[in-house]
Amino acid sequence: MRFKDVFSIIGPSMVGPSSSHTAGAVVIGRTARRIFGAFPAEAEIVFYGSFADTYRGHGTDLAVVGGLMDFPADDIRIRHSLTLAEEAGMKLSFKTASHAAYHPNTVLLKLKEASGREDTILGASIGGGNVELLGINGFDVKCTMNYPVLIVFHQDTPGMVARISTILGHSGVNIGYMDVDRKGRGREAVTVVETDEAVSPELMAVIRSLDHVHRVILADLNQRRQEG
Repeated sequence: MRFKDVFSIIGPSMVGPSSSHTAGAVVIGRTARRIFGAFPAEAEIVFYGSFADTYRGHGTDLAVVGGLMDFPADDIRIRHSLTLAEEAGMKLSFKTASHAAYHPNTVLLKLKEASGREDTILGASIGGGNVELLGINGFDVKCTMNYPVLIVFHQDTPGMVARISTILGHSGVNIGYMDVDRKGRGREAVTVVETDEAVSPELMAVIRSLDHVHRVILADLNQRRQEG
């Protein structure tokens, strides 16, 4: 990823000490909360690389959980996020692991509702408070969270990506980036689309109504969270 200005390197306004280990971790947590679409009853958080080595000292655990609580990076409540999350009913667990292919600042979040529904989100903090979304529920994806991100889970069928693109284009939504992964020919797939503007609930409903579409999510950190 190329940084566009010096502020991308310095990082955003934040609760310290590190734009990579705290501000970026907050963004990953907020991204996971948006994708999950609900307050998680349980959150298993797995740190890799330098995150695994320093997450306690740099407050990365506080930052990720603060993100799951939807606190912005400069919210002073991040310092008490573990207590606040547990008081709100979130069961937390932390683990460390290694994976040679992962960015050093990578975290895996396994979120679960009381009903048993769960999502797994993999993300990396790449510097200056910037992040990359790397995986969702076992699918390999790659996008930033600098723009609204539309996530469509669907069956791998001919023309599906074209239909999604056409619906967005006819509605005046510009696609900045698109990524697709599938678990095999004709099996489950996901299409991830970065757009220049947020996709409306009405437009999401149109995409959701397509044959072979299972789930549609908008992860937009600039919008107020809508759940339920």
